[in-house]
Amino acid sequence: MAAGGRAARPEPGRYVVARPIYSELAFQEENEKRAQLPPTLRERVQAACSCSRKKAFQITKSILPVVEWLPKYRIKEWLLNDLISGVSTGLVATLQGLAFALLVAVPLGHGLYSAFFPLLTYFILGTSRHLSAGPFPVVALMVGSVVLSMAPDENFLTVSSNATGLNTTLIDTASRDAQRVVIASTITFLVGILQLVFGALQIGFIVRYLADPLIGGFTTAAAFQVFVSQLKIVLNVSTKNYNGILSIIYTLIEIFQRIGTTNIADLIAGLLTIFVCMVVKEINDRYKHKIPVPIPIEVIVTIVATGISYAADLEKKYNAGIVKTIPRGFLPPAPPAVSMFSGMIASAFSIAVVAYAIAVSVAKVYATKHDYAIDGNQEFIAFGVSNVFAGAFSCFVATTALSRTAVQESTGGKTQVASLISAVIVLISIEALGQLLQPLQKSVLAAVVIANLKGMFMQVFDVPCLWRQNKADAMIWVFTCVAAIILGLDVGLLAGLVFALLTVVVRIQFPSWGNLGNIPGTDIYKNVKGYKTVVEPEGVKILRFSSPIFYANIDGLKSSLKSTVGFDAVRVYNKRLKALRMIQKLIKKGKLKATKNGIISDSGATNEAFEPDEDLRDPEDLNIPTKEVEIQVDWNSELPVKVNVPKVPIHSLIFDFGAVAFMDIVAVKTMRRIIKEFERIDVNIYIAAHQDHIITKLEQCGFFDDNIKKDMFFLTVHDAVLYIQNEMMHRDIQDPIFEKISLMQESKEPTDFTEAGKLEDELDVQEEAIRRLAS
Repeated sequence: MAAGGRAARPEPGRYVVARPIYSELAFQEENEKRAQLPPTLRERVQAACSCSRKKAFQITKSILPVVEWLPKYRIKEWLLNDLISGVSTGLVATLQGLAFALLVAVPLGHGLYSAFFPLLTYFILGTSRHLSAGPFPVVALMVGSVVLSMAPDENFLTVSSNATGLNTTLIDTASRDAQRVVIASTITFLVGILQLVFGALQIGFIVRYLADPLIGGFTTAAAFQVFVSQLKIVLNVSTKNYNGILSIIYTLIEIFQRIGTTNIADLIAGLLTIFVCMVVKEINDRYKHKIPVPIPIEVIVTIVATGISYAADLEKKYNAGIVKTIPRGFLPPAPPAVSMFSGMIASAFSIAVVAYAIAVSVAKVYATKHDYAIDGNQEFIAFGVSNVFAGAFSCFVATTALSRTAVQESTGGKTQVASLISAVIVLISIEALGQLLQPLQKSVLAAVVIANLKGMFMQVFDVPCLWRQNKADAMIWVFTCVAAIILGLDVGLLAGLVFALLTVVVRIQFPSWGNLGNIPGTDIYKNVKGYKTVVEPEGVKILRFSSPIFYANIDGLKSSLKSTVGFDAVRVYNKRLKALRMIQKLIKKGKLKATKNGIISDSGATNEAFEPDEDLRDPEDLNIPTKEVEIQVDWNSELPVKVNVPKVPIHSLIFDFGAVAFMDIVAVKTMRRIIKEFERIDVNIYIAAHQDHIITKLEQCGFFDDNIKKDMFFLTVHDAVLYIQNEMMHRDIQDPIFEKISLMQESKEPTDFTEAGKLEDELDVQEEAIRRLAS
């Protein structure tokens, strides 16, 4: 035992591996690849069209999940829990249906319909055991914005004469409400169709582009929009219906301009409801492990407020705004107004995606908690059918509510049987209890909605944490929230999505890279700036580029390459070429002699080679006659001509492609160009840790030729380093290296060595002169 009574930490284990140094070519010679032939079109059609009893049952279970879980239902173990959960959730669903109808600007009875019909269809088609389908404030507000934009109060003004002969302007509320119900049910039907199409096309992945920071910012902005829309109901202040950019600002301005007309009875009832609901909800959260069933405070407050309003006759005495009428029973199904589709398709698309994203996000939380899986594409189909069905019965868009689903799960709900029981409770409310809620103040319902926004507003405190963890995510959150508040929910969501995608593009366009070195005695390679013990192999640079390589970040690859090696390969080549020409000129004049041991200057002769350095991109034609001279040039030593040739301290460069997921054709051409440029200055290029599909892509793009072969690819960086060290150790050093300098140069045009077309013919006579330079 170690001091202090703690067990001593065991020594780290060690392992030793002995294997050959594997290049890609050597590995493939020893290990044969499996032939992976894609199925033909005929085979795919046969597989898709084949049918068996087992396959038919699997398809049925995937389309109708109830067929799978209902026969396995444990009546003795689950029924009581589902019964208690269903009753509790049904009471909450009834109240929320009434409250959220205010957001859609339709009669309150339609909120009850919207809380009933989706429960039936999701029971049959849904894959979540705990999700409670129905209205949600954010989605209801998005539907309401479409309703108010297409049916504003100004379209239903009528002029009537009173007994004194004065004309007064009134709103035809009956016609207005009827038109708004048609619009709400039509957009619900269209949302359902879009969700069915998404599910049939198996594009449930679309929700992945709605990142958590984007959803957080959007729902917080929506909560603010909901708060403002309900604030005027709590105050009982009438305002115009604003839509579009800055609509929420205009609404706030008008509310404060007319705040003097506030109804005190509605204000007091609303403030008391908000306070009581928030306090009791906090108690439910804090003592949820001790309270077997959460206190249904919304239901209690509603019953109490209804009784007080009825007993005190608040409508007549204080002119309080009350519910007044809730129709009994259901309306007959009606077809949607297809002519309106063109005017609401864009909003329907955003509503369909947002409603699905909210539902799936909530479902995934409880699926993870209770260890089961949900099917994203089936959820699209389930909500699509639910909304098509609900749209036919004058409902508005269904998704789920966090609080309602939390009640269903926390009260012991085990399966969707709880949702079926809650639907029965809502049905009883529609048929029998609706008339009992007629004295209820609208400000109480609005206050219930505001109290349920607490969780969304608390998301603001996530921003500092996001900023510390990832500044890009924090910026997405803030941008989406501000955009949704200023531009409106639909345009703000689109703006936030575009901004989020732009951050991804920027991060890919400017990825991280590093110059790697070796941890001595290991095969581990880390960034040289990150560890003190890292050592770079002598004469070798290792570049890790942590991103896919494609047309957008090619410049980033080139920049990181120059920063890693410390020089520009094209500039080095041009400088060397110019130095060779000047040496040739001096040799021609007899000022220098080229021997096998190097270049010797004549004694007593003026060295005219020390001339000003001219433009490296426009080397002059020295009119040197055609002949060859054998000389040895050490480019890292002092030259007999005054040309500033950059030193090249490396002989090998390794690209670590371990983080390169893909390459496009531009990247392949660029890599060919880089290899050619470095080969001209005697720097060998190696690529290590690549994925197999990278080799396949290179083969498809014609990357390999007589000069670029697979033996430059290695399985790991350490393989490449060991290979290079082995090659350097066995280098033939018997005789000096001679440089054959061609004296042919007739063109006066500058040579552009960065063009891909010229790289193919680069090994001309002139380049042969510096093809093998001594390091």
